[in-house]
Amino acid sequence: MRHHETRHALWFAAFGRIAISVIAIAAAPTLAGAQSADLVLCDRLAADPADPDKPADVKGVPDVAPSDVATAIKYCKVASGSSRRALYQLGRAYAANKQMVEAIGAWRKAADKGSTSAMVELGVLYGTGAGVARDEAQARKLFERAAEAGNPRGVTNLAALSGGSASSDPARARQMLAKSAETNAEAQYQLGLMMADGTGGAKDDAGARAMFEKAAAQNHPGALERMGAFAQEGRGGPKDSSAAKAYYERAAALGDEDAKKALKRMECPYAIKDKRGNFVTNLCF
Repeated sequence: MRHHETRHALWFAAFGRIAISVIAIAAAPTLAGAQSADLVLCDRLAADPADPDKPADVKGVPDVAPSDVATAIKYCKVASGSSRRALYQLGRAYAANKQMVEAIGAWRKAADKGSTSAMVELGVLYGTGAGVARDEAQARKLFERAAEAGNPRGVTNLAALSGGSASSDPARARQMLAKSAETNAEAQYQLGLMMADGTGGAKDDAGARAMFEKAAAQNHPGALERMGAFAQEGRGGPKDSSAAKAYYERAAALGDEDAKKALKRMECPYAIKDKRGNFVTNLCF
């Protein structure tokens, strides 16, 4: 199974891998201004790149850095009084600090206020039994709420929860992803995978390529890798080795392992084998 095919699985939270610097923001003279500054710092340290509530001008971080946890908790706690996004981010900061009881509490409050990302995080916990009693029915309910509200992770996790069986209703998942794909790069990527495989509807290479292209324009690593493959194979559009290499390079720079392997194959396309037909090495040029 190719690496990219495993990306339909549940998205598990990962803690403390990428460090970022705290950027000081001058204190505002009014309470409203101070709250705004708190939210800005909370966003800078703990925003989730995939959160639909995240403003477009906020980059987000894959994980809250260990060195930033205390600061993130401090500012997100203040900002959470008036922002469900900050509540969700407070949960991320607590989780990064391995304070799961506090994280779950923050995510419950955020979910009650309509945060679909908090619903997804809680769903993952219930689906895996991490920090709470395992409850697949509750996980499904949370993923369904997030999916119906247009969160692409809710859609994909809902399908993954059923192991890809008919009960996961791939046609419905594809329909919900199509709605989210109007604006969300992850949804564009996931929809592209379904269209490329013919899952939940007709196989459509041209449509899949268009979805990957949209997500690639937003620097989605998986979509960049898929664009490289489609361009290399001439699938769903023109065949272009130079463009394929450029897409692979961009994806590899973002850490995509499939893209790194594809670049290696492009550089060393000839396999050297022994008398028994066993692979020995690649011939590069």
